[in-house]
Formats: sequence, structure tokens, C-alpha cells
Amino acid sequence: MSRKTIIPNIAYDTQRSSFYVTLRSRPKDGGPVKRVTRCFPTMELAIQALDSHNAGKILSQNKGTQQLTVGQWLTYWLEQVIAPSRTASTVHGYRMIIRNHLSPALGSIRLTDLTAAQVQQYLNRKQAEGLCNNTVRKHHGVLHNALEHARRQELVTRNVAEQVDPPSSSRPVHHYYDSETMSKLFEILAGTSLEPVVKLAGYMGLRRSEICGLKWSHVDLENRVITIVEARTAVNGRSVDKGTKNRSSVRRLGYRGLADMEELMNRLWMQREQEMAQLGDAYDDQGFVICHDGGQPYQADYLSNRLQRVLAKTELPYVTLHGLRHSFASIANSRNVPLFGISKALGHSSTNTTTQIYMHLFDETHLSVVQEVGKAIDAGQ
Repeated sequence: MSRKTIIPNIAYDTQRSSFYVTLRSRPKDGGPVKRVTRCFPTMELAIQALDSHNAGKILSQNKGTQQLTVGQWLTYWLEQVIAPSRTASTVHGYRMIIRNHLSPALGSIRLTDLTAAQVQQYLNRKQAEGLCNNTVRKHHGVLHNALEHARRQELVTRNVAEQVDPPSSSRPVHHYYDSETMSKLFEILAGTSLEPVVKLAGYMGLRRSEICGLKWSHVDLENRVITIVEARTAVNGRSVDKGTKNRSSVRRLGYRGLADMEELMNRLWMQREQEMAQLGDAYDDQGFVICHDGGQPYQADYLSNRLQRVLAKTELPYVTLHGLRHSFASIANSRNVPLFGISKALGHSSTNTTTQIYMHLFDETHLSVVQEVGKAIDAGQ
């Protein structure tokens, strides 16, 4: 027999290398128990499916929460509350935190028995394991949101995650180029397939997901305007096309008068037309501006890794593809571009967001402001 029970309701099939979960439920009319079997590639996914199913049974049968564990509730909350209304990348991020951290540490505790002390110990332990403060704060945020939903559903009397002290947020280290170094990078990559990638990040301040998701239908070659309305990212190794990060990320960026960008966009369009004529039906026209020969779009990680391989062969300092977006903000700031304009170009929801991310840049501006005021006062004496 190839299938062997690992734990109650979960069996492993050695021939197919798969886990089978048996989900049982009784109809409300009191009929016979219905049995459904589902297949999963990993034990973790099988346990999550069983937890979500059991949590749903407990809640639907109004048996109270005494039987409900933290792990069951987290899985149910993720699949039934979060997944229907959030993007695939957000759901994936939550799932990784729950699967790899929260459930193994707190999952077996009954939901009503979870204490603030246990949550605090969990956060402290994750810091001791080497996770950075911002990552641990994300763990706390996921747990807090799940427990808050449970409180609103009157499954628990209070949200114990509110009674703990998460670590203070730490400012991430941003690597970015000045205008001179950026120009050198452009020169090194001229004529390569990475040239349009780094120029869209450096000249336009685009996120790498926005670069990968840019389509010709959103490029106005005549008026020299790029409209950012889509993004392309990867979830579990699978590419996902989605909307932009938020409503403010939808923006129009003009490049009229920027000869380098004008020449680049026209050249990319002509290359596309030539490839389509040469390959005919073999050209996979999905409409992407940045793509492999033949029309297939890139994945963001592929472009990031290629940039690192190129930089390793040069004397240029370390920078990521997202760091070129930071470089855009840094150079704009050095040219005294107003904060409001920088924020809009980057697609931030508010200038507060821009200030929080680039405080290390704007601190220098504050210094220059003080110096200019001082010079003016001295000159008036």
C-alpha cells in the first residue's frame, strides 16, 4: 500500500510523493457525513487546509471557541478574510509568516488561552534568532490583525497583541548613486538589454515591478508620456500581473525633451516591429515593453540578478535595481526639486511616505536651508 496515515486525516502517498487530506463535514439537515479528499504537495499545505476546514466547522456549528487553536484561526482568517480581498503577493507574504513562524510557535495554543506574555516571548525569540526589527514588526502586524478580527467576531474578549511591545522600527540602509555614477552605469550598459531597465529606474524612478509590467498600450510615443497602471511580480515562482501598489502609484510621467529617453523608447519600438516582422506567429506578443527576444516578459528577480552580475565585473559601488529608484529621488533632491513633485513622480500616497523613506536625503536639504538663511541674514548686517 503506497498511502500511509501520517496524522489523523492526513496521509502520504509514497508513489505520488503527495499528501492527502480527508475533510469531513455533516450537513445541517443531519444527513450522513460528507467526505472530501484533497491532494497537496507539502505537509505544511495539507495541515493548513485541515486547520482551515476544522476552524470553519467549529465556527459554523456555533460550538464556541474553546476547541479553536491559534493555528486554525490564523489559517481560516487568511483564506476566508484576507485572500478574497488582497493581492496574490500580499496573501503570499502573510502565508509565509503564518506557515513558517506563527503557526509552528503559537499554533497549538487554544485561541482563548493565548496570552500577551506568550506573544511578547515570541517577538523576543524572533529577534534573538536574527530577524530584523522591521520583519518582527510584520509578524506582530499579521497576528494583531488576525486577533482583532477574532475580537470583532466575539471569539476572544480582547486582542492580546495590543498588550505587547513590538520592537522599534529600524531605518533600512539604502544604496543609491549620484548623477555621475548613474551616468557611468548608463554608459557601461549602453546597447545591452539591461539599458532600458536601468534607465526606466534611474530616469523615471520606476519600481522594478512597474518596469516589468510596462506595456506599449500605456506608452504615448507621440507625446512622450508613460502611464504607470500595471505591475508584474512573482508569487511562489509564478509571475502575476496586477495593478499598481496603490491608487497614488497610477501616474503619468513625461519624458519630452529628455533626448536619451526619447531615443531609447523609439528604438525599443522599432526593435519590436522588426522582431514581429521576422518571427511572425512565433513572436509571443503580450505587449510588454521590457521583454526577452520573442516577446516573453521578464521576471523581476531575473533582472535584479543580471544587474548584480554586471556590477560585479565593474568598479561601480553596490546598488540594487530598486536602489536606482532611490537614486532618482536623491538626484532630484540634490537639484532642489520640491518634495511634492518627487513624491508624485515616485507614486507615493503622500509626502509623508516620501519623507519617511528618504529622511537620510532630506536631512541634507534641511542643512542647506539653514545655511542659505544664515547667509542671507549675514548679508543683511
